[in-house]
Amino acid sequence: MSLRARDLLRNLLQLSLLGLLVGVACWPFNLIDRWQDQLLSNLPAVSGQVWGPVSLTLALSPLLVVPGLLLLQRRLLRRGMGSGIPQTMTSLEHPAEAEELLGWIPTVQRSVLWSVASLALLPIGREGPVVQVGASVAHALRRRCPSWFSGLGQADLLAVSAGAGLAGAFDTPLLGVVFVAEEFLSSFSASMIWPAMVIGGMAATFSNLAGQPMFALGTVGVEPMELMQVLWAVPIGLLGGLLGGGFGRLLLAGTKRCLHLARTYPLRLGLGVGALLSAFLLLSGGMGGGDGELLMGRLLFGSPNGVELPRSLGLDLLTLLLRVVGPVLALATGIPGGLIDPAFAFGALSGQVLSDLVGSPQLCLALGMVAGLAGATQLPLMAVLFAVRLAGDQQLLSGLLVASVLAAYVSRQIVAKPIYHALHALTTTPLTTTP
Repeated sequence: MSLRARDLLRNLLQLSLLGLLVGVACWPFNLIDRWQDQLLSNLPAVSGQVWGPVSLTLALSPLLVVPGLLLLQRRLLRRGMGSGIPQTMTSLEHPAEAEELLGWIPTVQRSVLWSVASLALLPIGREGPVVQVGASVAHALRRRCPSWFSGLGQADLLAVSAGAGLAGAFDTPLLGVVFVAEEFLSSFSASMIWPAMVIGGMAATFSNLAGQPMFALGTVGVEPMELMQVLWAVPIGLLGGLLGGGFGRLLLAGTKRCLHLARTYPLRLGLGVGALLSAFLLLSGGMGGGDGELLMGRLLFGSPNGVELPRSLGLDLLTLLLRVVGPVLALATGIPGGLIDPAFAFGALSGQVLSDLVGSPQLCLALGMVAGLAGATQLPLMAVLFAVRLAGDQQLLSGLLVASVLAAYVSRQIVAKPIYHALHALTTTPLTTTP
């Protein structure tokens, strides 16, 4: 075997090991996510039962837990505050800060905060912590084995491993590549694609072996003609862009205000936010809580136990409002989490509101999901890949592309920067807001 072939094989094995370790590190997040769905299944809108002691306790869990989380973030677990993506971006730009932001202490603290918040049914996703965990694994391995991963600088290695965190959390191997290119690098580089594919592929493989399904929500069984897809993608894309852009504006404004309040009045802020989130759970029967995957699955395919979600235009609009405002309240306080699942959820609900007009609810729901995510993140390609992977709707690709691009464009008119970059700029700038 030639020296070049041996180097290539060694590099491939090193990247594969890194991907496997990222998948292992992300597995607990997937487990917590499944436990959250089991807890939500006890609430009336999902179980079909009336409120009882267990369901009422679960609905009140945000009120009981959020004040404690904000107190912990102020003192004992302060290095775990924030979603994890801005911290990863800072580490890419300033490698000297990587140990402070990606070391084992902030990683464990962020994981604990996110786990408690998720089991308290807060309406947050998980991409923030898993992106940071992926980068953290790479940072630790590079420190232990500095001669590994030849050809990849520190920033490049952290970027592709951060993307692999998404692959491991959602069993989406290509998502890591696209996320790195769209969000971290703003371009596709041939030298980055194959390491990202190897690491993301191994992380996703472990995720799948550990129980994360290939199509997390199921498989959409509709094949409307492309013209029909595009016709409905236009209004749904516009609506998704408005919702996503509005969500981004609210999140930025709320973060600017709440981060100061969380440092100054953590108990008061925690009680206020927790009380509102508990009220949202009570008003919606449970559909206003959790990351939104259970809600999306029920909207697309119904309940496996035959319990149908209550339906009316007024209730749909109320749930849509709660699914937009709830994640803003939770994430603005600095509680670790993500906005991918929440954006998918309010996008799906907006599609449901319009679905009665077209007579094809799965089409509108799928288009609404991708429009909501593209509107919230301004990452249209990532949104399309995510929608295809979650719901297996490859036959809807034409409509998904149109809805995604329109939503991202409309959102850009409302929020000048993609949300992760805007949050990064906000959370790395000293706050001067006064209460």
